[in-house]
Amino acid sequence: MSFSIYLSGEIHTDWRDEIRRGAEAVGLDVTFTAPVTDHPASDAAGDHLSETGSQFWRDHQSAKVNAIRTRTLIEKSDLVVVRFGDQYKQWNAAFDAGYCAALGKPYVTLHGADIVHPLKEVDAGAQAWCTTTDQVVETLRYVLKG
Repeated sequence: MSFSIYLSGEIHTDWRDEIRRGAEAVGLDVTFTAPVTDHPASDAAGDHLSETGSQFWRDHQSAKVNAIRTRTLIEKSDLVVVRFGDQYKQWNAAFDAGYCAALGKPYVTLHGADIVHPLKEVDAGAQAWCTTTDQVVETLRYVLKG
């Protein structure tokens, strides 16, 4: 079985590469997609549209442009992995998880035990909660190979 997997969330660590390497090591037939992980580029996604004059409107404009990519890739995916990191609050990741829930799209969360409480509703809608990228890979291995 082949799967398309969207890797949502935290962009400051190499967790996506860890999952890619793990999936390759166990021979999974998967295609990974992701948001733009260059933070300055993501923040500037809408700058070509107009000069906004305020950070709020710049963020608003860029969020809409980024949403074109995010929504399209989530809708086309078979599964979404949503990573909540330690350093920043990823409200966009929570939004992506909610979007998956609204679409009926299966998703797996990836985060430490220290943020279980604030993510209880997000985790309740997930098909699995993982604390390591190895657990994500093992979940994918089981889903794809049985």
